[in-house]
Amino acid sequence: MRAARLIKMVLLLQSRPSMTAAELARELEVSERTVTRDAQALSEAGVPVYADRGRAGGYRLVGGYRTRLTGLHRGEAEALFLSGVPGALREMGLEDAASAARLKVSAALLPSLRDASRTAAQRFHLDAPNWFKEPKTPVLLPAVADAVWDDRRVTARYRRGEEEVVRELEPYGLVLKAGVWYLCARVAGGGSFRVYRIDRFTAVDTGEERFEREPEFDLPAFWEERAEQFARSILRARVVVRLSPEGVRRLPSALDSLSAREALADADAPDGDGWVTVALPVESEEVAHTQLTALGPEVEVLAPGSLRERFAGDALRLAGLYHRQDGV
Repeated sequence: MRAARLIKMVLLLQSRPSMTAAELARELEVSERTVTRDAQALSEAGVPVYADRGRAGGYRLVGGYRTRLTGLHRGEAEALFLSGVPGALREMGLEDAASAARLKVSAALLPSLRDASRTAAQRFHLDAPNWFKEPKTPVLLPAVADAVWDDRRVTARYRRGEEEVVRELEPYGLVLKAGVWYLCARVAGGGSFRVYRIDRFTAVDTGEERFEREPEFDLPAFWEERAEQFARSILRARVVVRLSPEGVRRLPSALDSLSAREALADADAPDGDGWVTVALPVESEEVAHTQLTALGPEVEVLAPGSLRERFAGDALRLAGLYHRQDGV
């Protein structure tokens, strides 16, 4: 434990001109007294750590000293590629590995490039979850993530409707979609690839047996295909609407964007007023009512008649609200 801390201290001093005892104590998560003892130990071991006294003092390496202890181990290297999503790293239990990897990379860089990670972090940040939604980290996510990294089979129990099902899975990859974690896995024994919501797992047992990954498996491509299949599978109903030019522009943001664009591509030419008649795939009449309401007067429902009646009723209620003769 102390040896790892001493190495980290050297790497920190190598990546910066100097650091105060308080800064080192904060980075190493120890007391300033421990920092002083560690600096003395390094000096006795031949590492040229020099302590500047005074108010602006601190610790630094002298004589252009550079350590060769900058090699990344596999876990750190893999975590480094995820360092742009700190929340995801934290939830999977990989934050420490990513921190160590960034430190080693920083120590290996030329002095003129050592602030590259800081300047990049000041300019770019990925925030995966949706607005107005507090994501909850699945309790079993770290265990699943460990199995994914190590290519180990797991026995998982998960909720499917009102029942619980047990499956032996080969966990291929994790996907964070709008704050929700999913596992892309293959049913053990040469079964099919499936997608599971990790927050529906009730138990995960990671065994010692490793599985052989299919080298052709492409996680982004697999997820894109399954996401599109899912989106299409729930669009079981059809509605026919007329859209104003503004309604056409706003439609992809109100409905599933892919389905909306495909429907618009198949639509007839605009009429004399510039309105377009479109047949839209929707999940249900109820969902269509909610989605199309966002377009306001830029849409007219033509069919089915029951949905048109709902919008006609909405229009009458709105007219009543805005034309009351009560002085309001």
